[in-house]
Parts: sequence; structure tokens; C-alpha cells
Amino acid sequence: MRSVLNLLFLVFIVFAQAQGFQDELVSEVSNNSDNVVVSEIEADDKKSFQRAADALSIPYRAFHDIEETENGYYVIAGTFSKDKNLKSQIKKLNRKGFSSGSFQNPQNQLYYLYLNHYTSWEEALNDYSTQFDNRYDDEVWILKMINSNLYTESDSVTELQTVSETETIAESVLTPETFLDTESIPVEDVSYDMLTASKQNDPTVKSILIKRADEYFDKMWYAEAAKIYEQALSKGEKAYTYEILKKAGDAHYFNTDMENAYKWYNILYTKYESDMSSDYLFKYAHSLKGIGNYKRSKRLLKLYNRKLTGEKFAPDTKQNEIVLDGLLRMEEKFDVDNLNINSKYSEFSPMYYGGDEMVYASAKDSSIFTTRKYKWNNQPYLDLFVAKVNEESQDFKDAIKFSKKINTKYHEASVAFSPDNETMYFTRNNYGKKLKRDKNGINHLKIYRSKKVNDEWLEAEEVSFNGDNYSTGHPALSPDGKQLYFVSDMPGSIGETDIFVVDVLEDGSFSSPRNLGPEINTEHKEMFPFINNKKLYFSSDGHIGLGGLDVFEVAFDEEAGFLEVRNVGKPINSKKDDFSFIVDEETQKGYFASNRDGGKGDDDIYSFKTLQLEETPPSINAISGIVTDLITGDLMPNAFIELLDENNIKLKEMETDENGNFIFEDLDADTRYVLKTTKGSYFEDTREAATKDNEIVNVDVSMRKLNDMIAVENGIKKLKTEMIHFNFDKSYIRTDAAEELDKLVAVMNDSPNMVIKIESHTDSRGAAVYNKYLSDKRAKSTRDYIIAQGIDPSRIESAIGYGEEQLINECDGTVRCTEEQHYLNRRSEFIIVDM
Repeated sequence: MRSVLNLLFLVFIVFAQAQGFQDELVSEVSNNSDNVVVSEIEADDKKSFQRAADALSIPYRAFHDIEETENGYYVIAGTFSKDKNLKSQIKKLNRKGFSSGSFQNPQNQLYYLYLNHYTSWEEALNDYSTQFDNRYDDEVWILKMINSNLYTESDSVTELQTVSETETIAESVLTPETFLDTESIPVEDVSYDMLTASKQNDPTVKSILIKRADEYFDKMWYAEAAKIYEQALSKGEKAYTYEILKKAGDAHYFNTDMENAYKWYNILYTKYESDMSSDYLFKYAHSLKGIGNYKRSKRLLKLYNRKLTGEKFAPDTKQNEIVLDGLLRMEEKFDVDNLNINSKYSEFSPMYYGGDEMVYASAKDSSIFTTRKYKWNNQPYLDLFVAKVNEESQDFKDAIKFSKKINTKYHEASVAFSPDNETMYFTRNNYGKKLKRDKNGINHLKIYRSKKVNDEWLEAEEVSFNGDNYSTGHPALSPDGKQLYFVSDMPGSIGETDIFVVDVLEDGSFSSPRNLGPEINTEHKEMFPFINNKKLYFSSDGHIGLGGLDVFEVAFDEEAGFLEVRNVGKPINSKKDDFSFIVDEETQKGYFASNRDGGKGDDDIYSFKTLQLEETPPSINAISGIVTDLITGDLMPNAFIELLDENNIKLKEMETDENGNFIFEDLDADTRYVLKTTKGSYFEDTREAATKDNEIVNVDVSMRKLNDMIAVENGIKKLKTEMIHFNFDKSYIRTDAAEELDKLVAVMNDSPNMVIKIESHTDSRGAAVYNKYLSDKRAKSTRDYIIAQGIDPSRIESAIGYGEEQLINECDGTVRCTEEQHYLNRRSEFIIVDM
């Protein structure tokens, strides 16, 4: 849905994302600061250094008064939040002939690893340009160190007064704009052709491209920025920095070009996985949905949930997967048609107007002169159109532009009409005599209201809850006209954009906006509300969907409020953006917009009608699911599944298909069953499932490979079970321990030459001698259980207890510890002696 996200509510996206260490490094080497602390006696030398560094596109900055450093120039190879492994890296670099070392900046507590220190910038730049005689080809930057003890007291005072209030004394950025007279061209006047006309072998081309692309990106001109990032990245992997890859992916993502967004997010993930924030994991997973790769998207969403919550698994991850698989298998309940009114541009946001007309937004431009294009996605600006409706075909005809009092030379879209059609609300750019921008240069959107007098619409006025520093848009009126729903990123928002509601009072004023809350709004985007007497419909990329924006419905009850949010399913929703859904609940006919494959333009309006009951397959009682590998998420074809009753009597059996799917049909309603799944070198999976009347119940299965339990820790092979724990002062095998030991037995059966030894441990409470005795009893109890399951005793080399000699935490009796901390020390471990 390139136009809608681009032209309307992606302006709501907040770009100051929480990012990892690589972001800090990029930030530190950027060339966009204020004044620089520098001695006057060094000014000429500094200018020469800056000119040379700029010519070679070398990033640089300055630090001041860092202890244990010398004046001059340091070539920085890396920045770290901890000093772990720094010594080993320094040794490796010194073996390559560098004079490497490190220091810490007390202002940000980061450690800086440098290759060499130079007293002359000429030597530093010469080594940089030759890649240190081809000894080092990774990204580096140059740091100028300025220690104030070289200057007089008066010099220091003068210098400190030049530091900006927002800049620390310890560090500043050297920027050519500060010292050099340069003539810049406004970004609006720079064309893509001007940039690409530069000589391809000019070492400054990359720098110019990126700077210009960044300017376009910051102005939200994503179509232009995407072109230039692509040009810069075409130079090869040398250009694949964390920041550029992110912005290249974002420029396409914000244009909802998921194929190209995936291309750069995939490279970003490959090169910088550990540094990716949860936000970028979400974008990567979403782009995978956009290209139809649901299997890998599910894996990435697991990582996203894990990173977001800080837990091993987010509590609702499994349920989310079940919902997604259910959507993929859902029977289609709608008949969908592309309207003839669609053009090569963008059409969306249809709305009922009177009894036989529709008003909608279009980027189609009827001017015979040059078309004004919006630089976000190179589409013409949006206007409102009105068209007649063919009741039989649901198509639009005889479309003309809406009122000249409403349409301007900028965007108008997403309209709502009062029940008597005498008042309208619509979305427009924050626009007076010219576009208005906030302090960050962003032109926000606002909701406007117009009244009809003598069949003519009056000049529109903005509503009271608009703001110059946030956006409001996508108005939707309740059937009685007393509540106005809208979308905003105003203060109080839960996510990127939320749905709010205000009361429309008798005098035409509004109540304070109310957020619809976390049951409706997520941390991502909720957009395009539409409400009738039965349900609220909206689009979201935060709820579980098929990719891009999906349409969701939520019924409401006067006492209980909004009920459960449900995805309306295929074919309304697709792997692309689906939005601006409206429906007549009586006829079950309606319209929506989508940028799905096969359309005529950027976004198209589609009509739909709900299939009649006789056209819909009869409901059945069934249990279905999908079998996947627990670790990789790979689909598992040919897994063998048995359906058992509550008495473990086999009723049915089958193998999963090529996509890992299975379904048991014609079952009794409201009945409990057992699913037993087996496959080759995987642990057997047994789980319960219960049918519901006239529903397909999803019970997905994730299987764990036997060999996944084998791990190497500190050079020692171990069988990694969940912790085998014991109750305090006891040595018997608990039920949970028996389940883990059964998995261990399965691995040993699968590897008949495996020999292990058992080590058992206690906590520090009690006498050390007794603890060693108790742990030995536990080790031998564990050994006896394994032998009782059929393992040859000769395959257990030893079973020894070590008491409290090998604690895994600080609970040695000298500090106060909780029961949970002591509990961790009561464990058994399994060392692989032979395979």
C-alpha cells in the first residue's frame, strides 16, 4: 500500500529507535556537530586535515582531556561497552605489526580500540589510504586527541566558551562546515541524475550519495532516498555499514516495497544480527511475510518476542503461531473484484456518500500541465473524487473531483460524513499558505471539518484536538454521528499510530481524545478505522496477520465494550497491505483497498461480497496443525501422527504433507483427544487436544532433535537436558527429572556407542561431608534410573557426587541467598566420555 502508508500515516513513525552498539559507533563517526574546541595555533593544521579527510571520505572526530592519552591522531578500529577481550584483540593486532592499544572515555564509559597513534595527520591518512600496507581492510575512523595541558590557562578558558551547551567537553565532532567556506545546493534542487552523473571511480562519490540520500530520508522523501541508497550500495560490500543498510531497508519499507526492504534487511541481519534492535527484527519479519515466506517470518517473530520481553519465550508466541497457521488454512468467505475506476496511480479510502455515491482518494491527476509529484513515493498528490455506484456490479462510474473548496494542491484523503451528509471530516496536510513543519522538519497531518450550505461545501477548519507536533487523520463517525474515531501518534499513544475516539458534543465541540487501549492498539500501527452498528473495523500490522497491513474486526457490547480482535482472513487480507475496509452489514457487501499483486496501480480499490451460506463449505469438527522443528522452525513432512482417545486407544493415523500440515476430520464435538507424533531422530511428542462444536481446532507441534541435546562447554561435550533437580535433602528422582532423563535415554539409544559419566551436586547448606555423601547418592540414583530404562551399565563410566565443591553461583554460605538460588546448585550433569 505504497501511497497510503507513504502519503498518510507512515509520517507518524518515530525514527529515534533504540539501537545497539553499532548505532553508537555510527553516531560517533558522523559529521554533523556544532562548534569544535580547538586551539587557534592549530586552526590551519586542522583545516588541512579536514580537507584531506573529506577528500578521502574518512570519518573523524575530536576528544578532549582523556587521561592516559597523547595529543595527535588515533586510528580507531572499534568501540566497546566493556573491556572484555580487549587485551586479546590488542595482542592480535600487534602481531600484525600495529602499535595497538585502548583507552576509556569517562564521558560515555566506552572503550576505544586503536590501531596506531600518530603525531602527524599526514601519516595517519597515508596509512588509512593504503589500508596499512594491506594489513587491515575493515572500517576505521580517525580521532584527533586534544589535551588542554598543552595550552595556557587563558587559551583553555577561551576554548571552553566555544563549546555548544549540548556538547560535552570531552568530545566534539570535526565538521568541514564549521571551518571551510562551502557552497551547498538545497536538497530540493538536487536531482538523482545530478548525483549519478559523478565519476564512478571518484572516492568522494559514496560520501556525496550517502549525505544526499540521508537528507532525502530525513525529509521522508523515501522514493528518492531509496534510489540513492541503492546506488551507494551498488559499490559492493565495502558500503554495507549498519546505518546505510538500515536506511536502505527503511526507505523501501516505508514505501511498502517489501521485496526490496527484505533484500537489505536480510543483509543487515546476516552481517549485524547481534546488534539488531527488536524494532528491526519486527521489520525484517514483516518483510518476510510481504514476500510470502511465513515459515522464516515465524522464526524471526519468535526472536522479536524474545528480545522484546527479555524472556526465553514470550508467553503468547505459541498462540500467535497457531493463529497465523489458521489464517493460512482458512477457507475464503468473500468474492473480490478489482474496480474499473482504478488507475496506474493510487486509489483508496472509499466512503459511502448519500444513497448511490462514493467519495474516495486518488493520486490520479487530470492536469494537462506538469504533474506535481510527492517525493515520498513519486506519486501525484492526493485529491478527493466522487463517483456514482452501479448497485449490481458495485463498480464506480462518472468520477469527478470533489469540491474545489476541499481539494488543495496538497493531500486530501480519508473522508467521513455525518448521518445527514451535511458535515464532513477529512485528512489534509498541515497547510496554511504553505506547508507547515515541526522543529524536525516534518509536515504532519490534520483532520479538517467542513459544513454544507446551499449544497456547497464551505472552507474547512481544523478540529480542536489537532497539533502541530503530531498527526491526526483517518476520521470515522459512528452511525449516530456522536463519536468520531481517528488515528494519531499524539502523546498518550501506545504504538507508532493508535486509534482514538472523541465525543462530538451538541455545540459541535469535542471531548478530550481517549485511546482505545491495548486490546485494540499495539506497539506498531493501527489505522483506517470504520465503525457501524455491529463492529469496528481497522487495519494493523501489530496484530497477527498475513503480511503488511491486515484488516481486523472487533465486535462490541454496550456493557463489556470491545470484544476479541479477529483477522477477517483471506482474500480480503493478503501478504501485502490491505486497508480502508468498509461494509454494509445488511447486504454484506463492501470495499477495501490493497497494493496486492495483480492490481492496476500502486493501490487499488476492490469490491467484495460475502459468499452465501449455501456457497460456503459445511462446518466440521476437526483438529489440524503443522509440525515443525523446534530449533530451526523448518516444516516437517512425513511426520507420523496418531490420534488417540482419552484411554490411549488409537482412532486414526496419518503422515504430514509436504508442508508439515495434518488434519483429523469428522470428530466428535467437545471431546478430548491425544496426539502422538514421531519422526526419525526426534523426541516423541504427546499432547492433548479438545474439539469444539463446528470449529477447526489448531494444535501445532514442535519437535526437538535428539542430537540437539549434545553441546560443547569449555571444550567438554555434555548432554544438555533441562536441569535435573532434587528436593532439599532428598535423592529420589522427581517426575520432572524423570521426563528429562527419558530424553537423555532416547539420545543414548540413538547413539549406541555413547558413554557418559554422571556428576551430581548439592547446595552449600549443611555439613560439607554430608553434602558430598548426599550428592553421591543422587548420582547413583540417577545412574540406576537410566539403567532401569534399558541402558547397558557399562555405558555409564562413573556416577560421582561432588557435594558443594562446584557451586554455580555465589551461595557458598558467606552471603544470604534465596531458596531459588540454592535450588540451582542441586543438580546432575552428564559428561560425554565417548561417542
